[in-house]
This record gives sequence, structure tokens and C-alpha cells, in this order.
Amino acid sequence: MSLGVNDLVDELNSLKADFSKTVDRMIKDTKRQEKIMLRSDKRQQKEYDELQLRLNEVEALSKEVEETQREVVFTMGAIGESRSKETGNHVKRVALYSELFALYYGLDAKEAEMLKQASPMHDIGKVAIPDAILNKPARFTPEEFEKMKEHAVLGYDMLKFSQRPLLKMAATVAYEHHEKWNGSGYPRGTSGEDIHIYGRITAIADVFDALGSARVYKPAWEDEKIFTLFREERGKHFDPKLIDIFFEYLDEFLEIRNSLKDV
Repeated sequence: MSLGVNDLVDELNSLKADFSKTVDRMIKDTKRQEKIMLRSDKRQQKEYDELQLRLNEVEALSKEVEETQREVVFTMGAIGESRSKETGNHVKRVALYSELFALYYGLDAKEAEMLKQASPMHDIGKVAIPDAILNKPARFTPEEFEKMKEHAVLGYDMLKFSQRPLLKMAATVAYEHHEKWNGSGYPRGTSGEDIHIYGRITAIADVFDALGSARVYKPAWEDEKIFTLFREERGKHFDPKLIDIFFEYLDEFLEIRNSLKDV
């Protein structure tokens, strides 16, 4: 009986020893695996940090490219206007009017912002119009007016091949900002909602600013005269909805004009 107990004790001690060895081995394996994982985590963290740095550099470069593109678009628009003896404030005002119209018309903020950036290019085609016509201090002859009208197509042709969204929008603006709601505009005589909303918006923004500004061929109009014309041209020259927006938010349009007066 005693021997049997001793044998059982010996067997239990043997099992205990084997268990301890197994546990020790598992602990060593776990610690080794932990070290491997830590090294792997550090390597992965380093790779992640390097990737994040590259992504940040790409994002910064992309923003720089976009900002440069906006500056180029605005500068080209200002050049087009300076050919006709106009100030840079004209394109700034038209840009802000266009953004305001776009937002109240229902375009989203991103699209409205892009239209603000593109609208200064509306008259870029004027760079190809002779000075004698562009700055004539009197009414155009029929032949001169036909030549002047070419600036819409010329501007479109300058921009139409670009695949950049901003310049594609600017091409549309240049091409369609002289179309009229009733189809009597140019260059194609498009009417109603067949005229792109970018063209319809820039048209009213440009006319509002042009009428209220002194030009080589005319003095600035009084506000009431402009307002009367806009009411008369609702559904003729201009999109009726845009005319309604103009009068509903008139104070905001006047605030923009007053904040960027010509000097």
C-alpha cells in the first residue's frame, strides 16, 4: 500500500515537472513572440509614419497646384479685363456675385466656390480683340459689334481642351455668358435652361457690375436705372429665378460692390 502511494507520488511529481517545463517553454515562446511582434509593430509604425509623411507632402503639393491654378485663372481674367481699361476689382466683384447667386440658386458650396474661381475668365477672349474696337468710346458699327462678339468663342477655344474641372467650367462661362434667356444672345442663340447655369449666373453678375461701373463708352448707371432694367429683362435677357434672387438678397450684392469699389 505504501509502495503504491509512493509510486503515485512519484508519478505526480513527474507530471508536475513536465507541466512546469511545458509552462516555462510556453512562457519563453510567448515572450519571444512578443519581441517579434514589437519589432514588427515598430517596423510597421515606421512604414506607416513614412507613408503618412508622403501623403501629407502629396496633399500639400495638390493644394499648392490648386491655389496656383486659381491664381492663374484670376490673373488671366484680370488681363482680359485690363485690355478694356477695367480694374481688377471688376473680376473680383463678378466672382463674389457669382458665388452668391450660385449658393442662393441651390448649387452646393464646393460648386459655388469653383464658379467664383472660374467666373473671372468670362472675358478672357477679349485678349484677341483689337484695341481700336475694345476701347472705342462710342457705339460700335455693326461690323465692329460682330468682331466684338467673337470674344465668347475665342475665350472658349482657349480653354475647351483642358481636362481640369476649373478650366472646363471657365470655358463654359466664357462661351455662354452672353446668351440670353429668350434666345436672342450670342454666340449660339441658346435659350432658357439650355444655357448652362454657369453662363446664366455669370451673365447677370457681369451685367450688374458693368452697368454700375464707368466705362470708356459710358458713365456708371444709377442704381434705380439698373433695377428698372433688371425688372424689364426678367425672362428676356436673364433667368427669372436669378432676377428674383437678386432683389431678394439685394443688400448682400450691394455690400459686395461697396466693399470693392474702384479707386
